[in-house]
Amino acid sequence: MLRSFELRSFPLSTASAPQVRIASDPAGSAEQCANHIENLLHGTIASTGKATFAISGGNTPAPMFRKLAASGLDWSKIHIFWVDERCVPPTDKQSNFKSANESLLLPARILEANIHRVLGELPPDEAAAKYIEDIKGSFSLKGDELPVFDIMHRGMGPDAHTASLFPGEPLISDTTHIAARVWVEKMKMDRVTLLPGVLRKAKHTVLQAVGPDKAEPLYEVLYGPEDIHQFPCQIAARNSDTAVWFIDREAAAKIQNR
Repeated sequence: MLRSFELRSFPLSTASAPQVRIASDPAGSAEQCANHIENLLHGTIASTGKATFAISGGNTPAPMFRKLAASGLDWSKIHIFWVDERCVPPTDKQSNFKSANESLLLPARILEANIHRVLGELPPDEAAAKYIEDIKGSFSLKGDELPVFDIMHRGMGPDAHTASLFPGEPLISDTTHIAARVWVEKMKMDRVTLLPGVLRKAKHTVLQAVGPDKAEPLYEVLYGPEDIHQFPCQIAARNSDTAVWFIDREAAAKIQNR
């Protein structure tokens, strides 16, 4: 059963505001997000014959991935990449690949050749280097060119981090490189993450945020002054031409009456 939702665009302190779609609950938000991504993928394949799709991990995307897996998309024409990954083996419960594999890759029977995972089981610097090499080859990049993903799916943490770019991370200033190893002090672990220059170049940015712990950071990301070092999720997330947010009513608690 379809759940009610509404499409609102909220005015920001910038000239262009992202689209914000509010669902009544996380399940409804996942359904609307899946429908949106499916339409984007269909359109991209129709116009170019293929699509590149960078995905994120965590608990929030899994229901959306399951709906995409059942969508009937021609996955042979879609290449899957990761926005970030924890430096753990692909069978580890913390692995973003493992979560996506169970909810999307296996159910959709996506070809192994179309799966471009971060090799988190390798030493972190090597994992980052191999991921960069894979991206460069997949996009036929030359020199210092950055890849342009058709669709970039991202989440937001309660601290307003996105990808593995946490508040205060020096790599937030790096706009020239593709990806890097990053040590996340609060998690006490290494990760590999795409960097801001790549996030900004994506043709379409789709963001998910659900739950009451996202209400405060969402307000700051949408309405606060632009400060990507304090609120990294502001990167490429406030432009109505490219960014669409999918949230539930709990996450929208502070912005609905704005």
